[in-house]
Amino acid sequence: MSKSVAFHTLGCKLNYSETSTLSRTLEADGFVKKDFNEQADVYVINTCSVTDNADKECRYIVRGIQRRAPEAFVVITGCYAQLKPKEIAQIEGVDLVLGAAEKFNLVHHLSELTKGAADNGGAKICSCDIEEVEGFNSSYSHADRTRAFLKVQDGCDYNCSFCTIPLARGHSRSDSIEGVLNNMTELAAGGTKEIVLTGINLGDFGKGYDGGKTKETTFFDLVQAMDAHDGIDRIRISSIEPNLLNNDIISFVAGSRKFMPHFHIPLQSGSDTILGLMRRRYRRDLYAERVAEIKKFMPHCCIGVDVIVGFPGETDEYFKETFDFLHDIDISYLHVFTYSERDNTLAADMKPVVPIHIRNERNKALRNLSYQKMSYFTEQNRGAKRNVLFEIAPKNGIMEGYTDNYIKVQTPYRQEWVNSIIEWTV
Repeated sequence: MSKSVAFHTLGCKLNYSETSTLSRTLEADGFVKKDFNEQADVYVINTCSVTDNADKECRYIVRGIQRRAPEAFVVITGCYAQLKPKEIAQIEGVDLVLGAAEKFNLVHHLSELTKGAADNGGAKICSCDIEEVEGFNSSYSHADRTRAFLKVQDGCDYNCSFCTIPLARGHSRSDSIEGVLNNMTELAAGGTKEIVLTGINLGDFGKGYDGGKTKETTFFDLVQAMDAHDGIDRIRISSIEPNLLNNDIISFVAGSRKFMPHFHIPLQSGSDTILGLMRRRYRRDLYAERVAEIKKFMPHCCIGVDVIVGFPGETDEYFKETFDFLHDIDISYLHVFTYSERDNTLAADMKPVVPIHIRNERNKALRNLSYQKMSYFTEQNRGAKRNVLFEIAPKNGIMEGYTDNYIKVQTPYRQEWVNSIIEWTV
């Protein structure tokens, strides 16, 4: 009799791409995929470590599983599982904890798993030191045929003072260009129209292929190869560090019909002092130069920004530097994160600590600014003709889509427009 499996993903697009690949692997092994809210034989939770409530979230989800399916196997994997496997193993109801090196060996581990078999009274832990994690596991995710998240890079060799990702995912390593193109071919055959490139440090693509630490190819090489590949109409670059986004990439995207005029560029702070404390590899002048270069070639380009508020030492003056910088620069929207202390990071011991209520106030101020920025960007494009890819799932009779430069549009549902690119007046 076939066993059933259900997945739940916390965190980033990269996690979603990996969960989707794990799902396909288990389905190929004979498992029947179920919705996570249904009763299943196995539940797999792919976790995140970016926020400070990973433990609470994990416990809450496991309790829900125990209520509806007490005999089910529960597997925890992902970044949180790599960082704190012993902590997770003690959560009642968890049977297996898979670290970064074992995540893609899920089928093997499930074949050997027996409910409550761990000797320590907790879950079985299959993990190793992150320094031992090698190799690249290719993956992609697509909730429907419209858009796919394609993982091309993993890990990070940067050591920002606030970040646990290098501890959770290891050193920077990449797929080969040939591997990426093969995945593009598969996705195109399945009807996918748009690919979103994902990675931990996407601009570092080329490092770590075949276990080596030197870069045989670059992200720019990948961009050119993907642009020449037939079958996929649209490609987006999900997030790229400003110091790795060079003028060659910008000018190439400006002349490409496949790469969308849309960049997401982490800033984290508009204060050079705070950027130094964060151990970021650029300062705000370089960031401003990159934005100006993009707008020179593509005035209509959408630019998203990651920013952290409440970092230790962020005074009112330093926050004002960030707010004013973002207010004045020609960007389109913000993803705002409230700083939270993470174990085993340099920032966790930095002083002075910003009170929580001030962190929350600053988050709200920047989210309001983001709304204003996106509204202004949309108005700038009002009346322009842009290509929109309409998505499959309608909501209350309304279908949604995004322009090439990432403006959301809505219209009454039309079956013939599903997964189609339509010229649209904004």
